Amino acid sequence: FANASANPVHVTAVEPVSTFSIDVDTASYATIRSSLNAGVLPDPASVRIEEMINYFPYDYPKPEAGQVFRPTITVMPTPWNPDTRLVNIAIQGAVPQVENRPPLNLVFLIDTSGSMDEPNKLPLLKQSLALMLDQLHDTDQVAIVAYAGSAGQVLPPTKATDRAAILAALNNLAAGGSTAGAEGLALAYQTAETMAAPGEVSRVLLATDGDFNVGIDDPDALKTFIAAKRETGIYLSVLGFGRGNLDDATMQALAQNGNGTASYIDTLNEARKVLVDQLTGALYPIADNVKIQVEWNPAQVAEYRLIGYETRALRREDFNNDKVDAGDIGAGTAVTAIYEITAPGSPAILNDPLRYGKAPVAGDSPELGYLRLRSVAPGATDSTLQETPILPGMPVTNDTRFAAAIAGFGQLLTGADYLGNWGWDQAIDLALSARGSDDFGYRIEAVNLMRTAKALSGH
Repeated sequence: FANASANPVHVTAVEPVSTFSIDVDTASYATIRSSLNAGVLPDPASVRIEEMINYFPYDYPKPEAGQVFRPTITVMPTPWNPDTRLVNIAIQGAVPQVENRPPLNLVFLIDTSGSMDEPNKLPLLKQSLALMLDQLHDTDQVAIVAYAGSAGQVLPPTKATDRAAILAALNNLAAGGSTAGAEGLALAYQTAETMAAPGEVSRVLLATDGDFNVGIDDPDALKTFIAAKRETGIYLSVLGFGRGNLDDATMQALAQNGNGTASYIDTLNEARKVLVDQLTGALYPIADNVKIQVEWNPAQVAEYRLIGYETRALRREDFNNDKVDAGDIGAGTAVTAIYEITAPGSPAILNDPLRYGKAPVAGDSPELGYLRLRSVAPGATDSTLQETPILPGMPVTNDTRFAAAIAGFGQLLTGADYLGNWGWDQAIDLALSARGSDDFGYRIEAVNLMRTAKALSGH
């Protein structure tokens, strides 16, 4: 699994700035769900808390006309620590008129190696991709590239209206052989380049269990390969299928470096969520290289920690460097980041003061900090900057409380050090009380997963 050690608590006077890349992947949550439904606690390394939080739809305020993003910042008491607060930073992307979206050139890159010959792999993959065909427009094109011992084009670029030809090509796929993933990627990009035209969106959609064993099979080497291909303007998204030899590290290397997202499809219901209900956000970008930087005010915040985003950390100087790649946001997508902050003088402060350090100058500003959001419009080269002060006072909603419950859920799964005596019962109660509108049942499913995790952990 692709992960890193949990973010530590930072002393604001020493390190006031926190910088990271936006992440809208959801693969970790679906992997956790698959483990718990199988009666096994997930590997802590598989838990990426930001992907758990961002799995759920939230009803954040929409951007105004002409805005790409609208940030909403809420400050609330920390459920697990009465002496700290949580700062919920919600970024809501604009929803352009779907009927006016640009044509989409979509290359299905499908793993047909021997390891895919299981019911929850290639058969589910075929069903999943078939679901999305009805969502495509008449101006869209689809091509299919398959790879096993070698790669080949199964379906040349075909109008999305020719559904019969696309379905026939999908249904004829069979699993067998080793996994020449790098060769398949190269051919998929080559195919996408032949389909691309000015003003259109081209995307490779890789469906695999991630087991690359022929060609480039090292995540670092794949990063270099994909980073070069990213310069063509073609997006890459990854759909993971099956367990056992699912290679999460490879999937993350591809998605994070290929201007795309990573999702894990364990059921047909998850396929519908990703490829039907949220298709617009999954396939149509509104911003590239999206970065967040928060400067905390030491007069108001003595310590802080970012919950999650460990694999998305950036250096402070990366924020203003448009050459440094970051996450990409699709139409209508919402992103949530949660910080736990501690006020000066709070008994929750964990670090001793420096012997030779200078105490922060007290200020009259009520600002807890300052949010900077930087992004690049698709097809552009220079970023734009959006800035917002972080102030208390926004009403706490069910959305922010539920996000906090999921942050607690993730920390319980990883054995985090910051929860004190707060445990499964409290997480379940908070999630239930903040369930709110739950049209698709995602939130009650999370509550039931918490109950399963509690039983499996013996607490």
